[in-house]
Amino acid sequence: MKILFFGTPIFAEIVLEKLINSTHKVVAVVCQTDKPAGRGNKLVSPHIKSLAEAHNIPVFQFEKLSQHLEQFKQIDCDIFVTASYGKILPKALLDLKLCINVHPSLLPKYRGATPIQSALLNGDTITGVSIMKTEVGMDDGDIFSQQKVEILPDDDYNTLLPKLAEVGSKLLLETLAKLENGTAKRTPQDSLKATFVKPIYKEDGLLDFSQSAQKLVNKVRAFVGGPVAYFFVGGERIKVFKAKSAEDEFAKKLQGSTVFGEILCTKKRFLINTQNGIFEILKCQSAGGKILDASSFLNGFHFTKMVVDV
Repeated sequence: MKILFFGTPIFAEIVLEKLINSTHKVVAVVCQTDKPAGRGNKLVSPHIKSLAEAHNIPVFQFEKLSQHLEQFKQIDCDIFVTASYGKILPKALLDLKLCINVHPSLLPKYRGATPIQSALLNGDTITGVSIMKTEVGMDDGDIFSQQKVEILPDDDYNTLLPKLAEVGSKLLLETLAKLENGTAKRTPQDSLKATFVKPIYKEDGLLDFSQSAQKLVNKVRAFVGGPVAYFFVGGERIKVFKAKSAEDEFAKKLQGSTVFGEILCTKKRFLINTQNGIFEILKCQSAGGKILDASSFLNGFHFTKMVVDV
């Protein structure tokens, strides 16, 4: 089939690469516009743009899709495929061709922009991928296929995303084959069971030590791909890239503190008291510093106070 592909971040890149290496032909890619980045706010193109151009695939970066309907009508394709595109496709565009979406959750659970992060935040042990018909509503189209994916205890956003993209790519290719031979079946979603997730912003990464250690660990796992979880101590922002709930005997002996956010240990291990349990930092970074394991970080960081800022 001839495919017009919509997508931008790494999830979309993985799916696009699988399509490029399949028997189908990607005739063009539509991705988000270049964004300012770095201290100089220099415009940076999405990496998916380079991937497409490396395979001589035309790339379009429209601010408003509805203003380019005539250009879409001129593109010779059989189907639209979306994967983490990040914008709602207008009805006038969806009326041109069948559009299917690769969504990294078991719909109708986690409709919206952050299904992978939300599964990790909530401590889920199972998630999955859905191939659905794209409609104007928020991820509410009929389901072509779904597959469950286990979330391992050590999984975070950076490890779970590629697993979901691989499964999603496989399901997508299977669905395209069924659409070609006329055997594809669709199942309506049960909207009464729908849950919705919101975009995540930088300030959402602040760690609140009045919560449980496990809840804080889940936030670290969910936000490691950005925005990274963080807290302040003595006015210094510390980003946390890996953490666990410390349940060994040494940690339990320190648990008598009733002060949430009290730093209980800075000798080789970085332990902080929470509302329920001890939060252990395994990898972190101070402002302007490198990402370090806890022991290396503690060797060089000077603590001006032993309770996190609130």
